[in-house]
Amino acid sequence: MADDVFDFSPGAQVPLLGSAGQTAATHALASAAYRDSPVEEILKADNEWHKSTVSKGKFSLFEPNLGEAFSRAVQLRMLGGGRNALIQSFGMEPQTVVEHALAATRIRKERDSKLTAVTVVFGVLFLPGLLLWLGVFQLRRTLAGAKDKRAGMVGGALLLAVAVLAVIVLVALPFNGILGWYLRGMIIAPVAGWLVARRICEATAKDLRTRWDDLLSGGGVGAKIPEAVPGNPGDATREALRQGLQKLTAEQRSNVVFYAGPKGILGMGTRWGSWQLAEALVPKDAGKEIHQFRAYDVIRAIHDQMKLLERGPLNSGGFPTPSVKHWIVSPVGEGAGSVSRPEGQDVEAFQVKSHEIQRICNHQQFGSGNRHYLGVQFTLWDGQLVITMMITVTVLHETLRIEVTGHALGPVHSLFTTKSSPKTVTVAKTVRFWETTSRTLPLVEPREVVRLAVRAPLSWYPPVLDFLGGKLSLPEPFGLRHAWADQPWRHRFMADDAMRAATPVLRVAHNAAMRVLEEHGVDIERFSSRASSLLGAVQDPSPKKVDAYDA
Repeated sequence: MADDVFDFSPGAQVPLLGSAGQTAATHALASAAYRDSPVEEILKADNEWHKSTVSKGKFSLFEPNLGEAFSRAVQLRMLGGGRNALIQSFGMEPQTVVEHALAATRIRKERDSKLTAVTVVFGVLFLPGLLLWLGVFQLRRTLAGAKDKRAGMVGGALLLAVAVLAVIVLVALPFNGILGWYLRGMIIAPVAGWLVARRICEATAKDLRTRWDDLLSGGGVGAKIPEAVPGNPGDATREALRQGLQKLTAEQRSNVVFYAGPKGILGMGTRWGSWQLAEALVPKDAGKEIHQFRAYDVIRAIHDQMKLLERGPLNSGGFPTPSVKHWIVSPVGEGAGSVSRPEGQDVEAFQVKSHEIQRICNHQQFGSGNRHYLGVQFTLWDGQLVITMMITVTVLHETLRIEVTGHALGPVHSLFTTKSSPKTVTVAKTVRFWETTSRTLPLVEPREVVRLAVRAPLSWYPPVLDFLGGKLSLPEPFGLRHAWADQPWRHRFMADDAMRAATPVLRVAHNAAMRVLEEHGVDIERFSSRASSLLGAVQDPSPKKVDAYDA
């Protein structure tokens, strides 16, 4: 099903997107895979409903940075075997984010292979000296992380004292011969290895930061993931990755969404507005009966009219082409830790089949079970704003009710849209000491080189690194977009766009429903009067917490 999404030929570059006009949110989240910030930074992007957690490991020297932790968490959650169902990420392409996470991991693995060779030559062969230096760096890192500033100063002084002691030992060592040379090498070799490792780390850091900035600038090359291209029929690992990407794409296209109480529909945002039209079904002609019709007949007429929303009497730009789709909404608890998608003969590739959609629309209108909604979705602001108007039609006894609700999903948190900044320091000029100048520092600090070098030999088995250094746990039920989405109401124009969509959608839904009712012999006078009043009330819509019932 997903074979047409990207090219599986060996060495091919995966296109950045599967559809146009949804690049900003996708690129912003994809850039997180290349970042070198502290992993705790991502906690600032959490919203009130969805919280990430960062668990600490045994040694701070092994802790991951944001890009490493994000890439690992996203790959496990979205491609791991036996994973739970995912929430759709509207307004973006989650597969692209996963592909960049895979590409970033591959770049780091290439660096780690070089660092491992350096560690073996300059470290393992001189293991006592390596352990001595690592112990000093770990102690310094622990003291530097303490709240007491004096403890941090002690850590720096300790490192300096060990360096001075090492020089003294090299000069005044009483041993000669092979043992003497080995003891001297034990002190010097880890330092020489550190210098070589620093050059490797600096080159990789520049590459990762370039990709980070290119994504946020709207450019950049596609993510290279040759490990997703099976080399032969027996290549089980690559075939499993390819199938995982296919499953991810298919689940993104699913027509089943989940309603979680005050959280709204997961992935679409909270419900900010609700408008209802309900009246009795009375025959137009006395003594005659209404011609039989079903709720789906009304929905189908509304569906056809919504397809024409972008057409208007004036050449004023207006609506972009909306996505009009039948949705099955499944209820879950507000605090649900996971969701499950329906299975069976009525579901194919995560899509509920058409005949089952009609059955749910016509018969599951009261009591337990899933419900049917017609969704009209606008993706605006280059994918940063997703407006969804959900329409449902119910017929209970002699009353027909048309309900239109508004959902808005805002932009991803500003953390993900921030470009990298060079590391600089302001210093006084040598001669004109009253003037200052800025000097660019290396991207990789000395302690960062040590961290990367000690992690490198263990990168072939990430669970060990998770245990030693900690990991990032993603909020559940997880979807890439809604987990880090801000409210659109803080942005004036985004809020205006969300509220302006309500009146035209409501008008089209009412007009289409009236036409069906009139064709089937229903007296629409009361419906028309009620619709006029409702359209008058919606002239000045304002966002509310509709799902937070004040009972």
